[in-house]
Amino acid sequence: MDYQKEYQGSLKGQFLIAMPGLADPNFHQTVSYICEHTPQGAMGLIINRVHPDLTMGAVFKELNLESIPERDSLHIHLGGPVHTEQIFILHGPPFDWEACHQVTSSLALSNSKDVLEAIAKGGGPNLFIIAIGCGGWGPGQLEAEIMANTWLTCPASEEILFEIKIEDRWRVATRLLGIDPERLTSAAGHA
Repeated sequence: MDYQKEYQGSLKGQFLIAMPGLADPNFHQTVSYICEHTPQGAMGLIINRVHPDLTMGAVFKELNLESIPERDSLHIHLGGPVHTEQIFILHGPPFDWEACHQVTSSLALSNSKDVLEAIAKGGGPNLFIIAIGCGGWGPGQLEAEIMANTWLTCPASEEILFEIKIEDRWRVATRLLGIDPERLTSAAGHA
């Protein structure tokens, strides 16, 4: 049986958009891409925060990877407050890396040295986001936070992931839902 069909509540491959009232500084006005969501919990990457000082050049050097100058200046996203010592790459094809987890038919999550080595040399996937850390939610936690009006969800947009300026992603993602972000409130409505 296909596991995705088994768990109908999965938000895998969707955006998680922080409501304005979310006070946690790790997630205030963030957009996360959900890479996995099962009854055991969820994992995603924040796609609209970058490390203020660190670039990929320093990471490549730390990992003893030969790199080209164009790749040294790449941003490193702050993927979330969990596993902050690990690097995650959300990317398009190809999907034949050592540690590659297919998220959708067009996107995967990898964290193996072979994909980083290819990126460093100017190869690898054409579309990618490199992040340090990730967001993680335990069983039922994400569902409870959504019910508490902490998050909005919607299908992800590869245009937002890879083409929209990082600082505009939260605003543009909320507009996917037909919502003006200036009018969002943290108060839940009751019918």
